[in-house]
Amino acid sequence: MAFSKLSEIVKISDDRGLPFWQIILEDDLLERNTTYEESFDRMKAMFDAMIQADKDYSADLRSQSGLSGGDGAKLEKFRQQDNRLIGDFLTMVMEKAVKMAESNACMKRIVAAPTAGSCGVIPAVLLTYYEKKSVVVEKIVQALFVAAGIGQVIANTASISGAEGGCQAEIGSASSMAAGALTFLEGGTNEQIADSCALALKNMLGLTCDPVAGLVEIPCIKRNVSGAVNAIIASQMAMAGIKSAIPADEVFETMGRIGNLIPPCLKETSQDGLAQTSTAQKVVEKLSSASEISDN
Repeated sequence: MAFSKLSEIVKISDDRGLPFWQIILEDDLLERNTTYEESFDRMKAMFDAMIQADKDYSADLRSQSGLSGGDGAKLEKFRQQDNRLIGDFLTMVMEKAVKMAESNACMKRIVAAPTAGSCGVIPAVLLTYYEKKSVVVEKIVQALFVAAGIGQVIANTASISGAEGGCQAEIGSASSMAAGALTFLEGGTNEQIADSCALALKNMLGLTCDPVAGLVEIPCIKRNVSGAVNAIIASQMAMAGIKSAIPADEVFETMGRIGNLIPPCLKETSQDGLAQTSTAQKVVEKLSSASEISDN
């Protein structure tokens, strides 16, 4: 993909009078020398995989480490209760964010969206919107192209890798992508899409990557909930007419600079942060002991 700035996509979209998503699709046609139908169908297959992972979720499934599983079902049960402070849409987003991330940890279909550690954010927002708003699947696929365009700009400008930029590059990027996709679905302008991206990522700047025992489970899975809810908040602010004081492209660049400043011990190495708490060390010892017993 040739785009290195979100403002480039916005300008081309405005100048040509074409929707944001179509600019991204057309770029894919050039990059992969494929057809419109193949490109669209390929993106639809990704959404189908999200739907299937949601359907296949099992409350009884546990990850190989035993650290993950079952929490998505707890949120589903909680959503049936009346004594909630938040509405059904937001509660469902929380539920699906955990389910998708748990499915990933338990070797289900979801792998990266855009990364393994952040794989629950975009699916949670789009699956919930699809179910609650009863939109045609083609509209969701278009939103995925919007998300893809945003993600590629972030990757070109900064990073979507936790090892390179910290968790801000994973959960933060996914949240920004989801916010832009949601704003598109809500009928927002290109400028509102860009503002929602900026608003979402600004809230995630500086987030460290400190996985317990080096696994993409703790605190990664629950951070997906924060990223998904943050995306909705950012999108709603943009739809209300609130602009980001710092343009999206500058926010992306800022994340890249911050990522370079974050020390290696806080970038997926598990050498500090939550990974070095006393509780985390007990988890490491337990997993090591279990591994030794298994080897013997």
